[in-house]
Amino acid sequence: MTVQQSGRRERKKAATRQKIADTAMRLFLERGYDAVGIRDVAAEADVAVTTLFSHFASKEALVFEQDEDFEQRLTQAVTDRSPHEPLIPALRREILALVRHCTADGAAPIWRMIDASPALRKYDDSIRLRHADALARAIAADPNLPGTETAARTIARFVIDAYSLSREAPDPETALDEIFPMIEAAWEAARPPRHT
Repeated sequence: MTVQQSGRRERKKAATRQKIADTAMRLFLERGYDAVGIRDVAAEADVAVTTLFSHFASKEALVFEQDEDFEQRLTQAVTDRSPHEPLIPALRREILALVRHCTADGAAPIWRMIDASPALRKYDDSIRLRHADALARAIAADPNLPGTETAARTIARFVIDAYSLSREAPDPETALDEIFPMIEAAWEAARPPRHT
């Protein structure tokens, strides 16, 4: 297979995935999450149910279609920062960008739908734990960062909670301004003592 064919196939898969996600979100917001079934989404998107499931593992995953991108952005805030950039400011910058995205004008109806659905809230909780685990692995794997695996896991959970708390706050940026100094203090406390 040529690179061009492979590229075309990947673009087609990405377009199909986006079409399914957009269709699902439109139907969920129009009719209500519980009133729309997988077959409804597949029919409206003009794909087979098996095609839908090849792109999304569950109905809940249709709502959180940017989940993998979110996780990748968090881990890249650790792995792609410059060699001398401190960890916590890099994470704060990425969390701020993610919060701005998730609190944009069109996001409120989606979050109301998530908050109203026990299944979606449970799914959101599970992906937040997965994001925290991925972030903790990235922190722990960085040889330039001092600290234990427990410290990495703790900071990762704090960062994920900072995202959730600030997203729900009336003023997300002010909330981050309040939360991140606490995370910074926890990170400093977790560092091994410096010998003089």
